[in-house]
Amino acid sequence: MKIVIIEDEALTAENLKDSLLEVKSDIQILVILDSVKNAISWFKSNEQPDLIFSDIQLGDGLSFEIFNQVPITTPVVFCTAFDEYAIKAFKANGIDYILKPFDEQDIANSLKHFDDLKKKFTSNQVQLNNMLQLFQDKFSQQKKIFVLVYYKDKILPIKAGDIAIFYLENKITYLITFDQLRYSINKPLEELETLVGDDFYRANRQFLIQRSAIKEVVQYFARSLIVKLTIPFQEEIKINKVKVPDFLNWMSGK
Repeated sequence: MKIVIIEDEALTAENLKDSLLEVKSDIQILVILDSVKNAISWFKSNEQPDLIFSDIQLGDGLSFEIFNQVPITTPVVFCTAFDEYAIKAFKANGIDYILKPFDEQDIANSLKHFDDLKKKFTSNQVQLNNMLQLFQDKFSQQKKIFVLVYYKDKILPIKAGDIAIFYLENKITYLITFDQLRYSINKPLEELETLVGDDFYRANRQFLIQRSAIKEVVQYFARSLIVKLTIPFQEEIKINKVKVPDFLNWMSGK
């Protein structure tokens, strides 16, 4: 079975590759594509694989844009950290998914369903167009929100969707983008929490994090949690045990 992986996080891509090969050793990973642009270029000049595992939100756009620009009939298994609303959209359109953080059993289940996916999708263009519209609608509010930062003698508008985390350091508020750019901002976290909406969570008095910036969550002492981000970040982001149920509900989109 020939598989293409579309994932912009190198560690996640390698983990997925290793899991696939562990579950089924005769799988051939043709390529790992890390952007919409690179994926479009690759699919235009190569034969289609048997199956695609694809992240949804890449650094340069949603992966659905790939399928809008290139006629792909291969079944797609989407790897997502999005909420139940999005997962219901996948199921309604007959496309399988694995929820991040995934494990080998998730991979095995997706491969088991591969034959059914293949039968269902002689052409998935309509379904993918519908899903793209769903995600565009879902993210439209966030895309309209900009945070103004002061950098040297300039005022820069930073899109909320590009921000991984807001945090306090020595009583100064900072933000870090997914591109790992760091800016100070002249607003308290309380005001930012109201401004940026439900895709951000106030972990504690010091941190306001975006859902899609979460790489993993690990158990910690006294039933609390530690949040690990997809970007380099040295500070420990702790979720107190009292907030754990609310945080997990937020992560699942409830």
